[in-house]
Amino acid sequence: MIKSMTGYGVSVFESDEVLIQVEVKSLNSKFMDLSLKLPKLFSDKELEVRNLIADILERGKVSVSLDYIQKGKADIPVSINEELFEAYYFKYKGMADKVGASDTDLFKLALQSPNVSTYVGETGETSYDWDKVKEVIRTAAQNCNQFREDEGNVLQGKLGEYIDNIALNLHEITKVEGDRAAKIKHRIKNNFAELIAENGFDENRFEQELIYYLEKLDINEEIVRLSTHLDYFQKTLDAHESQGKKLGFISQEIGREINTIGSKANDASLQRYVVAMKDELEKIKEQSLNVL
Repeated sequence: MIKSMTGYGVSVFESDEVLIQVEVKSLNSKFMDLSLKLPKLFSDKELEVRNLIADILERGKVSVSLDYIQKGKADIPVSINEELFEAYYFKYKGMADKVGASDTDLFKLALQSPNVSTYVGETGETSYDWDKVKEVIRTAAQNCNQFREDEGNVLQGKLGEYIDNIALNLHEITKVEGDRAAKIKHRIKNNFAELIAENGFDENRFEQELIYYLEKLDINEEIVRLSTHLDYFQKTLDAHESQGKKLGFISQEIGREINTIGSKANDASLQRYVVAMKDELEKIKEQSLNVL
């Protein structure tokens, strides 16, 4: 069973004291590319959160956003030095009175003066239940993982359909392949029949060259290898673990065999099946990029 790397999960916990909400999003990526948006309160927990997410989601471009709101808390994250503010204010007011200037903006000016207000953010004294926060994070990640599995089921059906379509076209190729060699041989003999009669070509030598030429155009080995690759792709698709990278490698081998068949085809009817197989293979390559 395969998994998609596209996923979304959210988890919320709310009590009389706190509201915790975690949102997890993931897109396709060759490696684990994790970005975290955590409150300053949990800055020391970043490594633990990274390990928790990596254990559940394995790889992908993952973003995690954590909101932690303590209810009924009116503390502001800014410290104001009131004595320094008053000193600035009366100093500015005295200067304004001397020159007859307006004192309308003196409050704002004093408040913005150096060292009057200082941002302190979340204080270390804030109490919180980290186990509960971690549980919400884990649930959101698991929901995202479930989303991936659901998407993977849909993706698996599509990939299986594309492989079946390639197999059907390959079956059609095997049906026309027997007549193709005979047609080529007949066409070459007809083209050279007059020359052989007029110029006295060695028919035995000509027959040997013809056999060599037909061997160069033979595609039976490619048909066998392509059929094997298709079976291997389907088995990997049905495996218990999702193996997106392996599916990508197998699709490359499938492409090589299809291209070789196309280059050896030398037959318009056979080329139509080759083009159809290439079209299905492009769909497989595109979808495989999103398989975990």
